[in-house]
Amino acid sequence: MDPESVITDTTNWPSPAKLNLFLYITGRKPNGYHELQTLFQFVDHGDTLDITANSSGDITLSPEIPGVPLQVNLIWKAATALQKATNTQLGAHIELTKVLPMGGGIGGGSSNAATVLVALNFLWQLGLDSEQLADIGLHLGADVPVFVKGHAAFAEGVGEQLTAAYPEEKVYLVVKPEVSIATVDIFTHPDLTRNTPKRSLETLLATDYGNDCEKIVRLIYPEVDKQLSWLLQYAPSRLTGTGSCVFAEFDSKSSAESVQNKLSDSVSAFIAKGRNVSPLMKTLADYQSAYS
Repeated sequence: MDPESVITDTTNWPSPAKLNLFLYITGRKPNGYHELQTLFQFVDHGDTLDITANSSGDITLSPEIPGVPLQVNLIWKAATALQKATNTQLGAHIELTKVLPMGGGIGGGSSNAATVLVALNFLWQLGLDSEQLADIGLHLGADVPVFVKGHAAFAEGVGEQLTAAYPEEKVYLVVKPEVSIATVDIFTHPDLTRNTPKRSLETLLATDYGNDCEKIVRLIYPEVDKQLSWLLQYAPSRLTGTGSCVFAEFDSKSSAESVQNKLSDSVSAFIAKGRNVSPLMKTLADYQSAYS
């Protein structure tokens, strides 16, 4: 890699949310990890990162996230993991505009990490392919590879076996009750369903979608139970991931807006369109074209 080829302009990158359109737990490994089948789809709503590559060798972030030390911030961990994997001496300053709620089950931290890997691979002109970036990402979190690869996917195993999928791109009303949920609390719950039969993607796409974590989350968190019960009056609705965000699906933005207008002021919400190709991939292609 030629340091002279590094792109030092400040560039702006999306870090989209994801939804688990369905999530089934099919087994548990001896090491405690759960085997699952889930369908990931991106939405056109998320955080943004302004990234400026430099030759300092340092990774600096702003603003600081309260309660998240630098060394455990997934953005910093992703950038330093990429440095280590490629032995680069380059650095970057990264400014995060955070709009996605933490602890919501919509992949904010994993998406941030993936955006950093994709963006710095391009800005530093490292030349890694998506498989190599996804491998680095997997060590940061099970959901990072799907964000790196940037296509809606059917995930199996512990979430690392990805098959491109093409679910309908619906309009979603995503609602976050005023609770944050730790994934570990759900996956360690004794009553969690862990033996849902494995099915083919074709069968799952033709079946009403569900989420095996939903029963436990509704049991432990009455705020989530209340919100889901309310949404189900208006549209098919369910939990994403292990929560706490829930989502209702609609065929039009106007239908979603009419329900959003009825929401309580005690919850936060946004409307977004499902995207089978991540907004991150479009941004990458645009920058590749601009700097070619």
